[in-house]
Amino acid sequence: MTIASMCSPTRSPWDQPMDRCFRIFPCLADPGRRSSLCLKLALVTIHLIYAGVLFLFDGDLIENTKKEPWYTALYLLLFVVTLIQYFATSLSSPGYVLDAMMTVNDNTNVAYKKTSETSSQSASSRNGSFVVSMEGNQSGRSLSGSSTTSWSKLVADLYPLGSPIRTWTCTYCNVEQPPRAKHCHDCDKCVLQFDHHCVWLGNCIGQGNHCKFWWYLFEDTALCLWTGVLYISYLKAHITSVWWQAAILILLLITLSVCLIFLLLLLLFHSYLILTNQTTFELVRRRRIHYLRGIPERVHPFSGGVRRNLYYFCCARSAVYRFEPLPTPSEIEERARPYTCSDALTCRCC
Repeated sequence: MTIASMCSPTRSPWDQPMDRCFRIFPCLADPGRRSSLCLKLALVTIHLIYAGVLFLFDGDLIENTKKEPWYTALYLLLFVVTLIQYFATSLSSPGYVLDAMMTVNDNTNVAYKKTSETSSQSASSRNGSFVVSMEGNQSGRSLSGSSTTSWSKLVADLYPLGSPIRTWTCTYCNVEQPPRAKHCHDCDKCVLQFDHHCVWLGNCIGQGNHCKFWWYLFEDTALCLWTGVLYISYLKAHITSVWWQAAILILLLITLSVCLIFLLLLLLFHSYLILTNQTTFELVRRRRIHYLRGIPERVHPFSGGVRRNLYYFCCARSAVYRFEPLPTPSEIEERARPYTCSDALTCRCC
């Protein structure tokens, strides 16, 4: 036996099949992706178990399906739509800063070349325009046809004059971050309007998929509530028939109740964030965010009113990157003003 063979690590009989599996599915070689995939499979399996046990034990539900198929069809439709919404949210982009920077710079360069070649052509032509939605006192501005507009200038315009560049430059990606962006250590990317990283989805929640995430919470909450009603209906009618079936359903119902409470609280929490135009990161780590430290806690600096917040959250196009500049001191002072009776009549909060 040579010294090299003695020092080399021993390989178990499972190493060769695992290596072959990693070559076929390269995504499984990453431990983070493997854990994310296992969580997704576990979540889908839990949904299938709760629905499958119900149809397996409840014979009356099968009989009622033959008489009134629409009731069961609606339940199964909600079940399928919830799983589809889950995977749609999991696979959607949260809006990465690097993608936005490349899009802004590429469209700026293309538009400048086109306008320089054909000066008579409109700068907002269909092939050479890219609109960035700017909130606050900096209204929508077009990036097409301007040679001086770039990502660095765009981000600098979102911060107050005199702000040091090191305070809004990511130390990991080395890119300028617009307000509300944050680097996610799980994804290793900077995310626009970062909310949180969801381990169950294996994806960040940000500007690009927050709306999808809210709809997934709403659908899953409705599905859990409907499933709980069906479980309770079965137990009321068959609590004394087969004890082991009733015991299994009671255990599942207790677990389902805990999940329902968690989902309902999470849905209400994110609904509050949407109405006030906040993110989970901004609410939880407000004192650690440098541009929010001097703003009173009861002031929501990026809120434009309930109606406007709902419009941008629900109706804004995902193809348009929306950047919100920091409010000026006068705007902060106006929003910090206490509400009066006249404000209630004029719907100031809306």
